Amino acid sequence: MTSGVRAAAYAAVLAAFLGGRAEAEPVDVALVLAVDVSESVDAEEYQLQHEGIARAFENKAVVDAIRGGAHGAIEAMVLEWSDRDKQVVTVPWARIADTKSAAAFAAAVRASTRSSAGLTAIGDAMLASAAAFEEMPDAADRRVIDVSGDGMANIGPPPNEVRDALVAQGIAINGLAILKTEPWLDQYYDQYVVGGDHSFLLKVEDFQSFATAIEQKLLGEISLSSPPVRG
Repeated sequence: MTSGVRAAAYAAVLAAFLGGRAEAEPVDVALVLAVDVSESVDAEEYQLQHEGIARAFENKAVVDAIRGGAHGAIEAMVLEWSDRDKQVVTVPWARIADTKSAAAFAAAVRASTRSSAGLTAIGDAMLASAAAFEEMPDAADRRVIDVSGDGMANIGPPPNEVRDALVAQGIAINGLAILKTEPWLDQYYDQYVVGGDHSFLLKVEDFQSFATAIEQKLLGEISLSSPPVRG
């Protein structure tokens, strides 16, 4: 095989791997959904988070917000986290631009399984989320880490120090605080986790409310509108 033929073959394989896109295309936002799966989250609560994320991407308002952006597309991935050495990508980067691609992402979320159950290393989760941006297939106008959890950090680097370093890199960190076991968690997230341009915090009383909250959160993150809760 000549070098020219070999290069053409490689380009064809790469294009197929990228879903037919031989070159990167810009998106409005790259979003890491960083989901708490620490030991305080039981099996039922995990399923409520899991299903809530899937349902959010099947929501017409969310898809319409994605399509209404300057580029009409986002990149999203799911990263589950618990202990210091337990940050696992359960759904890799995917370009979402219409109902079909959003439904495929929702299906990928439902097909994934719980990756761990350990302590609560929020700082490490944010560092792993930031590292994931280096693997993005498309350039993004904004980079956002969406941290959801039900407890304060009890191991690893201080979240506020990690937050400040990431904000300095132009990354925004939003929070979804689940108050079931720690009723003051929204104050902790507001002080130590959330930061960056257009960042915001949502709080919910329990995991039953997660699905509605994540839909509101996605709408805010995609459209840069502010959901009606902050700290």
